[in-house]
Amino acid sequence: MMDYSNGVWWSNDGLRLHYRLYDGPDNQPPIICLHGLTRNARDWEPVVERLAGDWRIYVLEMRGRGESAYAPDPMTYVPLTYVQDVEAFLKATDIRRYIAFGTSLGGLITMLQAATNPERLAGALLNDIGPVIEEAGVERIRGYVGKGGNYPTWLHAARALNAGFGDVYPKWELDDWLAMAKRLCKVQPSGRIGYDYDMRIAEPFRVPGGESGFDMWTAFDGLKEVPTLLVRGGHSEILSEDTAQEMVRRKPDLATAVVPNVGHAPILDEPEAEAAIDALLERVRA
Repeated sequence: MMDYSNGVWWSNDGLRLHYRLYDGPDNQPPIICLHGLTRNARDWEPVVERLAGDWRIYVLEMRGRGESAYAPDPMTYVPLTYVQDVEAFLKATDIRRYIAFGTSLGGLITMLQAATNPERLAGALLNDIGPVIEEAGVERIRGYVGKGGNYPTWLHAARALNAGFGDVYPKWELDDWLAMAKRLCKVQPSGRIGYDYDMRIAEPFRVPGGESGFDMWTAFDGLKEVPTLLVRGGHSEILSEDTAQEMVRRKPDLATAVVPNVGHAPILDEPEAEAAIDALLERVRA
């Protein structure tokens, strides 16, 4: 595993938030990785292992995940607050131009950042997310987020993930599920294996319209001048082919890659994703 250093920054409402820094050259924009709803910094390890050293990479943990503080008010677990947290990070680290890598929720954050300050983005990766989130995908998320669960061993955790998400990664073997379990979960004080996020992140989903409130097409249009890659799982329940096609219509230079036999969301270590990421980074270098 690549070496990294740990850093912290403070949110506007006083939460101590955590990031990993993988060192690399400072003569090009750094990559800032933004994870999905129930994920944490470990979610980016397959990507970082390949790119660290060639790029300076910051992997942020949103409030309520990993080593970042849990929010006293669960209704701050919403995209606009996460955007404010990222803005606080950029100010604390004096980063003025960067490449955003966003998976799912992280991609929503990236689009919202583009809506207000597109000139800061040297490039963007949207992993299985677009301006329209399919209702079937939202319902699936509602079905598992915040439900907890804990297991006596990593093997039990891996088998539980396989049972819940086997249709998302149908080609995976046991070793893949064990690796996923170790990215998603941690050893709890009880000694059992549990998920590494605040279960109350589910609460905004229980509010009618809690996941809406802004026009994501307008936000996406902020990427008009930004080199951008869209990666989609071949059978994603979150990002439809129709939405992906409309994104290309509105931004004809949008690079796209489809990862076959995967749902929401690709891990980004798949050959199709890796090749597309390399091409995006070459565009940024150029």
